[in-house]
Amino acid sequence: MASVKFILRTQQPDKEGKCPLYIRLIHDRQSKFISTGLKVHPSQWDDDNKKVRKSFPNSARMNAMLMAKLAEASATIADSERKSKSVTARKLKEAIKGKDHVKFFEYSEKKLKKLEHIYSPQTYKVYASQLKKFKSFVNDDSIMFDDITVGLLKDYMLYAGNVLKNNKTSQKLSMIVLSMMFKHAQEEEIIDESLYPFKKLKLETEPSKRNFLTEEQFEKLKKHKFEGRSKAELYRDLFMFSVSAGGLRFSDVVTLTVYEYDPETHMIRKEVEKTGRVHHFKIGETAQKIIKKYRNHPDNLGEFLFPAITEKNYFSIDAEGRRRAVSNQNGLCNVYLRKLGKDLEFPFTLHFHLSRHTFATMALNKGMRIEHVSKLLDHKDISTTQIYAKIVNEELSKAVDQFVI
Repeated sequence: MASVKFILRTQQPDKEGKCPLYIRLIHDRQSKFISTGLKVHPSQWDDDNKKVRKSFPNSARMNAMLMAKLAEASATIADSERKSKSVTARKLKEAIKGKDHVKFFEYSEKKLKKLEHIYSPQTYKVYASQLKKFKSFVNDDSIMFDDITVGLLKDYMLYAGNVLKNNKTSQKLSMIVLSMMFKHAQEEEIIDESLYPFKKLKLETEPSKRNFLTEEQFEKLKKHKFEGRSKAELYRDLFMFSVSAGGLRFSDVVTLTVYEYDPETHMIRKEVEKTGRVHHFKIGETAQKIIKKYRNHPDNLGEFLFPAITEKNYFSIDAEGRRRAVSNQNGLCNVYLRKLGKDLEFPFTLHFHLSRHTFATMALNKGMRIEHVSKLLDHKDISTTQIYAKIVNEELSKAVDQFVI
């Protein structure tokens, strides 16, 4: 026999200190929470007797209404249990409240599409792939928010680790993307706050290792000779440009226009794709030489500084088309860089994002203040930049161990 009682969720106070009141249903050791739509200050709730105190406005009427709700829920449960011996806690909740008809994937895919403009092309691609991966595991387009339980998420994490061979950091990313959709749905009051299973998950990450090119490796990359006209040379040059231009991201490098660069002052002024902030900074000598190299390149289209984007109508196509154009170039760039890294026998996989790591570690090693490095990387929080300072300190410690007597 299922049991029902009132529970004041004191861990969810609003700005006035009031907490939501729920009916808690327990069946076969499974709990489900049903919102009463009422908020009560903890000082006005009698938890022993499960009713509001006399200090609550119209307390007698409110307690009568609450008792009627509880009696109705109990009657519905008794009726459901008579009709079916295999009834579950979720089915009992549906019988009391009615099924939440918001489908998780239908909502999440539409929501992600609406938010596309605030993400970089790569971030959007990653979020979409995480939803697609979970959808493939669940294999049910019609799954509701209420169906996504702690148990299901734990099964998915095991599947991601054992079958997909995702590391713990990747598994955590999957949970972050799914939890974002729950948060958005709660903010829009589409689902109840009780339908948030992620608090009970223990998420771990593996220690991250940020690779970067040493000055010797960078010079080796810079001096590498290519036969004839090669896409690999262009992508190598774009990588070096980023290192010399404050670690500018790929999407911002390939979409740089002649209007965003001042050849007299060597300043770039550009709205950053990922953050939407206007970034204004001076580029280094290597970056200046690369711009000169491609100024009159035969493959250069229209207003771009570099001949990477091949869509002639890039500025007139929709956001999805532009995102796809940049994403395709990013993927192609990393294919060429991986091969180049192998040819140069680098001890890690070479990809474009390493240009940001390389810029940061080189700048800090040369004595640039961390505040300036953070500004050039367009980091919102300097604590992000401090990761690179830690890398530099670790390298310094290794040098001391190796060379100091």
